[in-house]
Order: sequence, then C-alpha cells, then structure tokens
Amino acid sequence: MLFNTIDFIIFFIVVLTTITAIKNRKFQHVFLLLASYFFFYYTSNYLIVLLIFTTVWDYYFGAMIYKAKEQKIKKIILIVSLAGNLGLLGFFKYADFAITQFNFLGNQLDLNTHIPMLNLALPVGISFYTFHSIGYLIDVYRNHVVPSKSLREYALFITFFPQLVAGPILRAREFLPQLREKFEGSSVGMGLRQIVINETNLKIGITMMALGFFKKMFFADNISPLVNEIFAKPLGLDSFTIILGTIAFGIQVYCDFSGYSDIAIGAALILGFKIPVNFNKPFFATSPSEFWRRWHISLSSWVRDYLFLPIVYRKIGSDFTLFFGLLITFIVLGLWHGAGWNFILFGLLHGIYVTIETIIRKRAPALADYWFFKRKIGKISSILITQYLVFLAWITFRVSDTNYMFYSMEKYIFLDFQTGNIMNFIISHKLPIAFIILFIVLHLISYRTKNIHGKISQLKIHWWTCFLIITFLAIMLFYNGNPSDFVYFKF
Repeated sequence: MLFNTIDFIIFFIVVLTTITAIKNRKFQHVFLLLASYFFFYYTSNYLIVLLIFTTVWDYYFGAMIYKAKEQKIKKIILIVSLAGNLGLLGFFKYADFAITQFNFLGNQLDLNTHIPMLNLALPVGISFYTFHSIGYLIDVYRNHVVPSKSLREYALFITFFPQLVAGPILRAREFLPQLREKFEGSSVGMGLRQIVINETNLKIGITMMALGFFKKMFFADNISPLVNEIFAKPLGLDSFTIILGTIAFGIQVYCDFSGYSDIAIGAALILGFKIPVNFNKPFFATSPSEFWRRWHISLSSWVRDYLFLPIVYRKIGSDFTLFFGLLITFIVLGLWHGAGWNFILFGLLHGIYVTIETIIRKRAPALADYWFFKRKIGKISSILITQYLVFLAWITFRVSDTNYMFYSMEKYIFLDFQTGNIMNFIISHKLPIAFIILFIVLHLISYRTKNIHGKISQLKIHWWTCFLIITFLAIMLFYNGNPSDFVYFKF
C-alpha cells in the first residue's frame, strides 16, 4: 500500500477512528498489529509469510539467547539466529545476482555450465524488517535490551506499519518501552500503554505528513521524468546535461525518501509513537562522514553500531583495521541498497571518501582549526566539495549499465564545455528545472529555519489550515494521477 494513494488515506483514517472509538488497551494493540499485517498483505500478498516467519523466528531465538547461562551458548544461538535472517535476505535479494556472476565466470573459463535464473520477487521491506530483527537479537545478546514480553508485543515492533516497508530502521530499546507504561501505585507495575491521540501530536504529525507528501508528489515525482530521460541513454550527452541529471536525481531521491520518512514519522506520532529522525539537511554536510550522519541516519547508525564497531573493537588502535573496517562497512551499506555492481561501487566510493577524510584528520588534526575553515567561505567550500563527491556517487546509484555509468562519471568529472545545446535543453525542460530551482530555494530557507515542522504546527489554526490547503492544491495541480513507487521500496 503506497502512502501516496487514496487507499492509504482511507486505511489511516479507519485506523485512527477505530483506536479513538475503542479505548480498551489490549484491543488497541491487537488491532494495530492486525492493521499492520493488513497493510503489508495489501502490498505483498503471500510474501507476508516471510514477515511472519522472521517475527516468530527472532522472538523465540531472542528469548533463547537471554535465557542461556553460558556465553558460548549465547553466541552459538546468536549465530544460528543471524544465519536464518541473513540466509532469507540473501536468498531473495542476492541469489539471482550470485547466479549471474557464476554464469559469467563459467563463460570466461569455458566451463560449459549454466545455472538458470530463479527470477525471485523481492519482498517489499525485507531489508528493513530484517535489520530490525538483527538489531534486536544483537542487543539482547549484548544485554542492551530485555526480550519482548510477548510475541504480540514483538510482532508489533517488527510490523508497525508506518515504518514497515521503508524505515526508519527501529531499535528495540527505543520502541518496545513505548508499548508499555508504568502504573503508579499498582501492583502490576507495567502494563499496556493506552494509545491516545492528542491535539499537539495530531498537528505536528499532520504537518510532517503534509510536507512528506509535498516532497514526494510535488518535487520527486515531477523531477523524475527528467532524470529518467537523461540516464535512459546518456551516451553522447554533454557534461551540462549529465551534471543537471545528477543534481536532479540527488534531489529526487532525497525528496522521495525523506518524504516517505516524514510521512512515516508523522503517522507514528499521531498514534503517539516516536520513531527516529532519518534525515537532517544532508546537502549541507561539510564532509563525507558528516553526510552519513545526516543521510538515512537510522541505517548509517545501524551499520556503525552492529558492523563497523565490532570490526574495529579489538584493534581500535590499528590504522589498517580502522580503514579496512570503514571500507567493508560501506561496501556492505552499498550492497544493502541492491544486488548489483553499481551498488557495490556506490558503497566503495563513499568508503574511500570517509577513509581519506579519516586519514587526513589523523595525520593533520590541526587542519580542523585552520582559519579558512572557521570562516563562512571555508564552510561553503567544504559543503560544495562534499556535495560534488556525493553527487558523483549518485551516478553509480542511479545507473546500473557499466558503459552508461562510466560515461556519465567521465562527463561529470571532465567537463567538455559543449554549450551549443544548453539553451534548447533548458527551454524544452522548463518545468522540471523550475522544480529543481524551487527546491534549492526552499531547502535553503528550511536550513535557516530550525524545527520547521514544529513552527508550522504552532501556527494559529486558520494559518495552519491555509498551509494545508496550499500544500494540497500545489500537489494536485501537478499530479498526473498515477502514484509512483517510493525509490526505497526496491530495497
């Protein structure tokens, strides 16, 4: 079920109405769980079996890890549970990619072997709910979280519909406590939390959802045709067109994914649940590492805590281990996005960026206090250089064909200064270019305006209503009637 459809709006209204009308705590939680399963089934049909299997598998393995007395036994149970999760994810997401590489290698070595493709359907959201589960199991193993008290409670953590199919990636220790509350003066101690929809959360949540729809349906969906046209067959295009297409794609994927995240966070907040912020003005990052502290925050922090730190933990003083850990982490991060060499290259590029930055920081720590970087011109220069590198990597993310990819990267890096066709191209693509310019202007304004969601939600009711009406009319004015998938549904 796509957020940007009338189906979701009706579904969400039904959920809110039912939870508001019936105050029974147990019913609210059970209904929310069933609604989440329906939300997933509506999109994925029979593949819901995989979600149920993952939920049951990890609930019982989490309990087994917690109850085991010996550390060695705990580790064995953890390895088995992770193997189940990664095996399922690997089979559905990477089996056909692995078969393609094996067949290619066989042809190169004249082995006369050919494995038929499985042509597996990629289950929507499998990368996200698998990482939810893995994080939970590792946290239980590390004694960072007590296992969920019931299968129902754990299932609601995994399937909570706002973030189920495209994040943000939840941590059990952040979400599970929100399902329960302490009863003062009661012998019970802790019990199910009643889901209450209050005015403050309602206004902020609706504001976030409105801005999320605006990012996705006004900006991303209207910029994507330009991106598709340029990168469908980029061979022969000049540097200006390639650079414009790269900038357009970076803006498209940001508006698409951060728009989804805003809708998810807003919907959860209306229901009284807080889920983590996923974006924090990444286009204003002054270094590659800062970019990943601002972009897809729930994923970058997840791979830091559950992959990078365990790699470097034992030999934290070793530069080789540090750099190796960075490269491996970013390659895995790239592969998480998809089964393809372009995604591996995407991760490798970012790994190289952050590794070089880390080397510079270690070898020349005084550079951070150099007068140039303390001034506005230094900060602007750092932002521009960082974004130049980040947008170069977006080409590998968008273009899977190797010839098209390297041609586009060559034109992006080595300018050809072919200006004869620039004006004709701009005139024939006025609308998407206008969207790009408008986004840049509004993004600069939002950067200078802190907590824009909160400030809009605090407007007087008539001004807040005007904001919603203008946002809705702007979306509908340029909406083509065909809701498009969110980019991260593919991962």
